[in-house]
Amino acid sequence: MTLWLVRHAQPLIDNGICYGQLDMQADAQATQDAAAALSRILPGNILAASSPLQRCRQLADALTNARPDLAFTSDSRLQEMHFGNWENRAWSSVPKSEMDDWAADFGNYNAGQNGESVSMFMSRVASAFDAMPRHTDVLWVTHAGVIRAAQLLTQGVREVNKADQWPSDAPSYGQWCTLEIK
Repeated sequence: MTLWLVRHAQPLIDNGICYGQLDMQADAQATQDAAAALSRILPGNILAASSPLQRCRQLADALTNARPDLAFTSDSRLQEMHFGNWENRAWSSVPKSEMDDWAADFGNYNAGQNGESVSMFMSRVASAFDAMPRHTDVLWVTHAGVIRAAQLLTQGVREVNKADQWPSDAPSYGQWCTLEIK
């Protein structure tokens, strides 16, 4: 089966801000453009789920308008990682000591002191990944972090202990990738 991983369109927030699970809209035109492009190539009979955050729901709704055969469920496991006290702050304002602590214990450090650790985040995404049916294609409208976690899970990686193990590549805003799942 194929897992389609779609990243929401550009969120309406300044560049350089840590936004994780902050709930904000995405650019409306970019959302419509992404839905139009994706709706033309998505296969039929695909199970669709979306992060409940509105930047993803916007794209899921636009896809449903373009493709009435799509019926999205909302899945909180598909939300971006929670960055705790870092959310809604410029990344450049996060104290270097906190970033160093995160890098030193990448798997277990709670981001923003009261957010999720990478281990907690991977476990949450793995729960959704493991629950997917293997007999039909699946579509997730989600976030870059979830897409990176799914890439690791497809490779059999369930634990990330060092920052350099975390994938750097993810689709751009409003773009997607596919993973073949056996």
